[in-house]
Amino acid sequence: MTTDSGQQRIGIFDSGVGGLTVLRELYRQLPNESILYFGDTARLPYGTRGAAEIVQFVREIMAWLVEQDVKMVIMACNTSSALAMEMVQAEFDIPVLGVILPGAQAAVHQGKRIGVIATPATAASNAYRNAILEMDNSCLVWQVSCPAFVPLVEQNRIYDPYTYEVAREYLAPLIQQRIDTLIYGCTHYPLLAPVLRSLLPVGVQLIDPAVRVVAAAAQELELLGLRNAGTALPTRFCVSGPPQQFAELSVQWLGCTPAVEKISLPAVVRSPVSIESAE
Repeated sequence: MTTDSGQQRIGIFDSGVGGLTVLRELYRQLPNESILYFGDTARLPYGTRGAAEIVQFVREIMAWLVEQDVKMVIMACNTSSALAMEMVQAEFDIPVLGVILPGAQAAVHQGKRIGVIATPATAASNAYRNAILEMDNSCLVWQVSCPAFVPLVEQNRIYDPYTYEVAREYLAPLIQQRIDTLIYGCTHYPLLAPVLRSLLPVGVQLIDPAVRVVAAAAQELELLGLRNAGTALPTRFCVSGPPQQFAELSVQWLGCTPAVEKISLPAVVRSPVSIESAE
């Protein structure tokens, strides 16, 4: 363990480059914090997988992050936040923040007719709908499963005509319901903002949970006395798939080509109780 817990890194993980939207917010809101970013690129997309499988992936990633001596973890993945948060909180003894609750809270403050675009697993979990209705049961919530979005972002096809076509199809039922607020229910989706904004009515408010989860992280660090008063270390980027592919794809979001390490995650024994609770 490091002598000064404030100097430890904050761990962030996602299935791929989507978590860079959270990383950019960390740079903006908490510039003194050192970061360890992990992208599980060998196993993306998460959103089309089953609950038990996602819980197992998250358990392996969390075990590795704890080994790296991080002081906090941000689950920059809506699918993981929706399906594995209870397991993480029960099994790991460090602060862990997910994106669902901060996103739902922000949406409730913005509007009453709320649309959610999400991965199939997140949409099926009803995590956003449940969180929103628990905060304000007068809200109306519509969810749309968007399986094509993550692969399109990961393939760097944001401005491809096909992406506009798919986005138009996904947004149509939400526009028809006259939503006033739209939640990016996946951290990859803010990267599609130019496409989505061009198709949505002008008055629709877009909610990026990344902004809110980092604000919550800042509050938590302050509360626990874990803020770093010194200078941040360079961000450490790790992936489970080809590092060059991640580096090339992320350069447009980071403004530079990051040095990326490929790592192997430790195998972690499954806990049937946690897996059943996730399903």
